[in-house]
Amino acid sequence: MKNTTFETILDAYQLVSGAKIKAKNYDEVYELGQYDGTKRGYVLYAFEDGVRFEDFSVIISENELMNNYQIEKGNAGQAIAA
Repeated sequence: MKNTTFETILDAYQLVSGAKIKAKNYDEVYELGQYDGTKRGYVLYAFEDGVRFEDFSVIISENELMNNYQIEKGNAGQAIAA
């Protein structure tokens, strides 16, 4: 994950299950899980060396994700435009 490029989250539509998320101020990487409507937030799982650790997860709001986290740069927008 050290060679992975992360970008600012600009739109909630970028928040899809399986996306890799990184805090702006820290090096920890998480994998985004499903949105939990009862808790009004997204589930984040610890992610390291290609392994998702499901024994540890946190719930984080969309606002917190958009302000303090970055998402793995993907090619989804390029595939649609082509």
